[in-house]
Amino acid sequence: MVAPHFVMTWPSAFEVTYAINPWMDPKRWHQNADELRGSAALCWQKLNDRLRAAGARVHMLDPVPGLPDLVFPANGAVVLDSRALLGRFANPERQREEPVFLRFFEGLLHQGVVKELGRLPENLIQEGAGDCLWDACRGIFWAGHGPRSSSGSAAVVADFFSCEVQPLGLVDPRFYHLDLAFCVLEGGEILYCPAAFDPVSLGLIRERVPLDRRLEMGVDEALRFSLNALCFNGAVFTTSPGPDLAARLRERGYRLCDLDLSPFLLAGGGAASLTLRLDHCMG
Repeated sequence: MVAPHFVMTWPSAFEVTYAINPWMDPKRWHQNADELRGSAALCWQKLNDRLRAAGARVHMLDPVPGLPDLVFPANGAVVLDSRALLGRFANPERQREEPVFLRFFEGLLHQGVVKELGRLPENLIQEGAGDCLWDACRGIFWAGHGPRSSSGSAAVVADFFSCEVQPLGLVDPRFYHLDLAFCVLEGGEILYCPAAFDPVSLGLIRERVPLDRRLEMGVDEALRFSLNALCFNGAVFTTSPGPDLAARLRERGYRLCDLDLSPFLLAGGGAASLTLRLDHCMG
């Protein structure tokens, strides 16, 4: 059984103090801040425990006061074959995370967990694995662009990793990152919400992925954050899947790990956003 490696950040600094996506409402958060902080800690710990119980190794990135979205390390980098391309953020609120991720990955480099670090050109935005999902079955990255990441960043990813990158245009601000509307399952299936994509990108998905490997889901399902999921060793870790999605996953032989991550949904992230996978490889 493969032991995947993830980065996670303890949520002691997590809160909603600004609004950089349609999900964030600081006023709503502060009306019940103490309870939500406590709930976030419990929900995060449950995810951490379930991942470890399933065989994962978790590398901890220390929280930083004043950087509440550091709890979503998926956006910090894209990692493949022990090489990491560090993310560059669109919003000033998250740009302050960039030196934190740099120091953390320099530490992983020193430990031998990663072997090389890359940086994006200053004129390009690319928000890590949130907008760049590895598809091991097809040997490509699917790269989202539009709300956050620059369309030109796909070429930088392709050059750095020497692999094919398929850009996908996102058109719904609620799905501001690709991993909110698109999930690659380890059996080669693609779980996605068609309404999140422009017509050309939707055509490319349907052209490249056979019908029997495409699991199309409606907007209502995607709004649950259930497509913001992790998949390894036959299990899918997600939050609040609807009965149709749950049944379709089980029909295909996946074990479903349904987690309560409701405090983090208020900031626009679910299971995939709360982790960054370090062990993806081409072969």
